[in-house]
Amino acid sequence: MPKSVLIIGAGPGGLASAMLLAKAGLDVTIIEKQPRVGGRTSAIEGDGYRFDLGPTFFLYPQILEEIFAACGRDLHREVPMKKLDPQYQLIFGAGGELLCTPDIERMVAEIAKIAPDDAPQFRRFMDYNRVKLEKISPCLQSPFLGWTSLLQARLLAVLPYLKPWKSLHAELAGYFKDPRLQLAFTFQSKYLGMSPFQCPSLFSILSFLEYEHGVFHPMGGCNALTAGMARVANELGAKIRLNEPVEEVLFEGRRAVGVRTPTGEHRADAVVVNADFGHAMTKLVPNRLRRRWTDETIAKKKFSCSTFMLYLGIEGRYDQLAHHNIYVAKDYRQNLDDIENRHVLTEDTSFYVENPCRTDDTMAPAGHSTLYVLVPVSHQHPNIDWSKERDRYRQMTLRQLAKIGLHDVERRIRFERVVTPVEWENNVGIYKGATFNLAHNLGQMLHFRPQNRFEEFERMYLVGGGTHPGSGLPVIFESAKISSRLLREDLER
Repeated sequence: MPKSVLIIGAGPGGLASAMLLAKAGLDVTIIEKQPRVGGRTSAIEGDGYRFDLGPTFFLYPQILEEIFAACGRDLHREVPMKKLDPQYQLIFGAGGELLCTPDIERMVAEIAKIAPDDAPQFRRFMDYNRVKLEKISPCLQSPFLGWTSLLQARLLAVLPYLKPWKSLHAELAGYFKDPRLQLAFTFQSKYLGMSPFQCPSLFSILSFLEYEHGVFHPMGGCNALTAGMARVANELGAKIRLNEPVEEVLFEGRRAVGVRTPTGEHRADAVVVNADFGHAMTKLVPNRLRRRWTDETIAKKKFSCSTFMLYLGIEGRYDQLAHHNIYVAKDYRQNLDDIENRHVLTEDTSFYVENPCRTDDTMAPAGHSTLYVLVPVSHQHPNIDWSKERDRYRQMTLRQLAKIGLHDVERRIRFERVVTPVEWENNVGIYKGATFNLAHNLGQMLHFRPQNRFEEFERMYLVGGGTHPGSGLPVIFESAKISSRLLREDLER
């Protein structure tokens, strides 16, 4: 009889784990509370319009390519995708625009249009971060299971590249003097839900990855990735149970032995938790059993920002608009302070708009568009009452769209969905509505983060943004590789 594994949650990390574990011959069952797979990487559909619920950028496909290849599949055959060029447009509230391209020569020319003296520095930035990624990658691919992990020779060797004393913004200020360019190569810290003024300098590799390897659009949206992964996992023998919320993780002593759902108890030799970490611990595991990650400890941790979302089905097209568009508030530092420290709403806020029909006609009916509008906001906090702010902030957000040339959106809306931090917490199951999970400050990285082989219990493993290496699709897939490897090794003993 093959050993059995239960996976809580059919998000990208859980699906990647299911593929790898099923391919290894284990009896794998995913239990998912939602009616569809994908977690935050699922879809919203209505009236012929299709939206990604969460991630819309797909970076660095190499990790997912490796997972598919390990399962005997070709990612690009299973999930067709297009590399974007330009990959996004930046509009600065302080003045100026930057059309960002993975073509190095053209990118240098684009930079020269707004900051001629800084243009040559782009190549220096790329050359340094190419080496930095090569040095750091082994650390991101390995589990950190205690203090001894920090003393590994390979980690000590990359400390000069990690620069733990330096913020991401300070790192980029060493390359570019123009504040707009400093923001252009640090706003990617929002993928982690963090301010570049607080985010560790390590994450300069995020913007590097965009230019070195490109930004991709899976046809049908990023949700096509998780749909394809679920299909392959099924074909490899994994079972996926939808509409079945896990109510409790079951233990015998300190060992996880299964879960309880409305249909009864389900037992297994190992349990993989792909649900949001804070939510899963505080809702599914009794507090009395936890020693390190108690409810009180989790509540004191630093969590990422949340997002205010508009999913808009639009009559007509916006072909003059780029696929990805980022507006950077004139007072960006104040905007970030409002989100992370003051926990209040900003009127002139930064925002992001995806216009996927520029690339992919399958996202809307013929002659129509979908607009995915994201505004970074504080995670759930007493300072903000979304029952009072929801409609006002919707109107403010629609007015903000004029700053990227969208003046007539409201009268053309034919489908609409609004999601606030309240919905992220209550409907999706995200602790505090913090859509990017635990923050990535130095005290919450490496072995300080909840560990892949979860340190609290035997035969419990974590995948997703709440464990090492962190949040964002590429590193979530890396977490699945790490945790699956540890699980297989443990079951073979």
